[in-house]
Amino acid sequence: MDWNEIFVANWHVKLVSAILILAAWIDGKELRVPNWITFPMVLSGLVFSTCVGGFDGLLVGLTGMCCGLLCLLPLYAVGGMGAGDVKLMAGIGAWLGWQTTFYAFCVSVVVGAVMAVLMVASRGAWKKHYEQFLTILSEWTVIKNPYELSRIAADRKPSMFLLPYGIPICIGTIGYFMYAGLM
Repeated sequence: MDWNEIFVANWHVKLVSAILILAAWIDGKELRVPNWITFPMVLSGLVFSTCVGGFDGLLVGLTGMCCGLLCLLPLYAVGGMGAGDVKLMAGIGAWLGWQTTFYAFCVSVVVGAVMAVLMVASRGAWKKHYEQFLTILSEWTVIKNPYELSRIAADRKPSMFLLPYGIPICIGTIGYFMYAGLM
């Protein structure tokens, strides 16, 4: 295999991976994924999908974008995640379609859960976080109003141990790309 083939094959997957690495690095430092990464990622993904597949490609990109939004939007709506993470998943969908986005999301959830457990373990704060988990679960089952849940989550946020979710999205998505043979 020559160098040209290594870099050109599935170049769009490699570009998305590079964007994810940058977003994860920033999220790790600042606890946010900035719009200057997510908006161009979504728009360029839709342009790419349209150029590759015409109107059908645009539909693939839009469906993928919606899948990415819908995977994380419920958590965002109740204050459990930042908007940048949601838009990052939408960008993956715009570039790669709904199926790849959904599978990448599933792997990212597992990576995020493992990271959360490791972060709690490193601080030795099992009881506190377990109690917070039960409180949040109870709120979700009892309150059901996303606006109220979001307000409660915002009040609780300063006392929470925050996971920069761009990192699990990056690791999970690139891991899925490698598993699926896309890289």
